[in-house]
Amino acid sequence: MEMEKIVVLFVFVACYGLALSRKVKIAYASLGAAAVLLLTGILTPGAALFKAVKWDVLGIYWGFMMVSYVFMQSRMPDLIANRILTKVKLEKYVIFALCALTAFLSAFMENVGVVLMMAPVAIAVSRHIKSDLFPYMIAIAISSNVVTTLTMVADPPSIILALETGMKPLDFYFFHGRIGLGTITFFSVLVALGTLLIQFRHMRKTVAVKAEAISTTKGATVLFVVGVAALALGPEFGLRPGIVGLGVGLIALYMGRLVLKEMILEFDWNSFFFIMGVFIVIHALNASGLLKDFADLVIRSGISSPAAMLAFLVWISVLLSSFMDNVPYTILMIPVCQNLAASFGIEAWPFLYGMLIGTGIGGNITPVGATANVFAGGILEKHGYKVQLGRYLKLSIPFSVAAVAVAHGLIWLVWL
Repeated sequence: MEMEKIVVLFVFVACYGLALSRKVKIAYASLGAAAVLLLTGILTPGAALFKAVKWDVLGIYWGFMMVSYVFMQSRMPDLIANRILTKVKLEKYVIFALCALTAFLSAFMENVGVVLMMAPVAIAVSRHIKSDLFPYMIAIAISSNVVTTLTMVADPPSIILALETGMKPLDFYFFHGRIGLGTITFFSVLVALGTLLIQFRHMRKTVAVKAEAISTTKGATVLFVVGVAALALGPEFGLRPGIVGLGVGLIALYMGRLVLKEMILEFDWNSFFFIMGVFIVIHALNASGLLKDFADLVIRSGISSPAAMLAFLVWISVLLSSFMDNVPYTILMIPVCQNLAASFGIEAWPFLYGMLIGTGIGGNITPVGATANVFAGGILEKHGYKVQLGRYLKLSIPFSVAAVAVAHGLIWLVWL
């Protein structure tokens, strides 16, 4: 058993090391690690496919990415952005409005897609008033990441938590007689967006954007609403979330059939297969007893109260997620949080919520901590800007720390 633990730990570290180095595609790192575990006999193919891989998560991830694509093609988000900007006159409020819209859309759509959708609007506004594009793009990027726990479908970690614990979409707002993770996130997002008004208080240029006649299609919007409703109500009728995701994804493919090849090829298959491989690696880590060993190590660290443990989990998650992908981290930490809660004799929800908040927002800290940040930096570089770490941190740290601190405080007050 000890030798098995050593092999699993080595495979896990190698998988993460390769993924973080980006010297190979991250999918190769996790699938290669999974292959080693299968070839050594530590896991059987049956256990890997039917116990380790969370097909419901992958189904939702793929399906709603397809819906996101046709939703953007419908130009409905462009219409929403234009109507908001026609109502705003000062530059600081323009950035705030763009970020608020980004946060709203990212609660239901893939973050990178929202950033790419909002970038042309930001570029047009900054050119129109001859202003610096840097604060626009960075503020949009970090706003897309701050809502990762606002809804069940905002980000894969939220989906993973819900499916691992049996939560339903409405449980994110009111759960066990108390406000839930989504409601807590809502208040933290409001405070985070408020920090932008403080940081941009000196940006007082006048903005004038005219209303445009933007032709939109309604089908994608209807599909999105129906899909979210099916996720919420489906479990009551025995409908698996993964089937909902697969169903709306197939309908989206039909709606976008004129660009079907583009939809299939542009989907982030690298991340999809990376997640699949990570499910297998983390399952082996858990089955070997290493996760319980880690939880025992944290317990023996001397942290003797649930409040102190909550603080540790929140802020260590922020730190680690500033350079570690939040999907495998979430998969890794869910059973750890559950074991820790059992050792204190309490429910796991405060630890799970705190961990998810930390890992969801922690990616904002650095320019490479989240995919949306990387894309925003790439857009800036294409327009002649250098993404300076100090300037980036000046925006990201107050924004992210404020959001996490509010959520941490609410979890402590309500759930401990």
